[in-house]
Amino acid sequence: MIMTLAAVWGKRKGGGIVQRAKKAGQIQAGKAGAGLPAFGGAAKMTGLPRRVSAAAGRYSRKRIVYPFIHIGPVTLGTYGLLVATAMLVAFFVLRADFRRREMAVDAETIIGVTGIVGLIGARVYSLLETPKEFWANPWPMLFSKMGFTWFGALITGMITLWLLARHYRVPMLLMLDCASPAAAIGYGVGRIGCLISGDGDYGTPTSLPWGMSFPNGIVPTTQRVHPTPIYEFLGAVVIFWILWQIGAGAIAGRRAYGRIAGYYLILTGIARFFVEFIRLNPRTIYGLTNAQAVSIVSVVLGVVMLLMLRSAPPLPPKQKAAAKA
Repeated sequence: MIMTLAAVWGKRKGGGIVQRAKKAGQIQAGKAGAGLPAFGGAAKMTGLPRRVSAAAGRYSRKRIVYPFIHIGPVTLGTYGLLVATAMLVAFFVLRADFRRREMAVDAETIIGVTGIVGLIGARVYSLLETPKEFWANPWPMLFSKMGFTWFGALITGMITLWLLARHYRVPMLLMLDCASPAAAIGYGVGRIGCLISGDGDYGTPTSLPWGMSFPNGIVPTTQRVHPTPIYEFLGAVVIFWILWQIGAGAIAGRRAYGRIAGYYLILTGIARFFVEFIRLNPRTIYGLTNAQAVSIVSVVLGVVMLLMLRSAPPLPPKQKAAAKA
């Protein structure tokens, strides 16, 4: 059910990004379908040896962006499929974390409920980012399949985890610790969906050799731009690995509950804050984007959590395997 829901919602993802890209005025839009996406210098081949130019031209004609997959009469959005894949990956990571902690908690329910509520939160947060446009035409925008924001999913996801922690009789900080590595890697996989669909989450123009153009994307551009989804994916993998190692220390009794969640807030906040400098989101607060403002709040909350836990003693052996359902 989750994969079907995510696939349908991803079918038209990117409408809000079109408006943000136009406001930013930092890209040169291309005609959808007018060409195929190209890496780096494949778009310009002057000055290259003829053999290299020919190879680059052949490579540039390979389709590397697939906004939609057509299976007979059914059309699926690749962004939605990757969101579903992200949930699946997060499920396996969360289940592995529960098992290594010897916790009898249903990872399927947690990922399913948190994922659905997170999608709703992401949609609502996206609407709140543009209140004038929302109130000008509320009902169509409310039920539109376009426009989702990660921090909306983060906020509603944490509230959902709190409720689920009470249901399973697990300490809230422990539940957040278990969910943090899964959330980190899930976010990274979801960003690959942004890249494959070419939905406009790319960055500003660049002359770097790994710059990409998306003339065939949902939000097309013929300019070479920063492939920020790739940056965010790589950052998410690193953050996941760090959090997983910290979790290993917590299981050994060297960390109190809440430290992994604190590091998650800090690391993800820092990563998002810096990548926003080369993304297309408009500046709204003291020259910062909304995402950067929320990132600062995230980092501050994470630091406060770690400071409060500095004096927390190691967990006694009987508490290492948290309360079971």
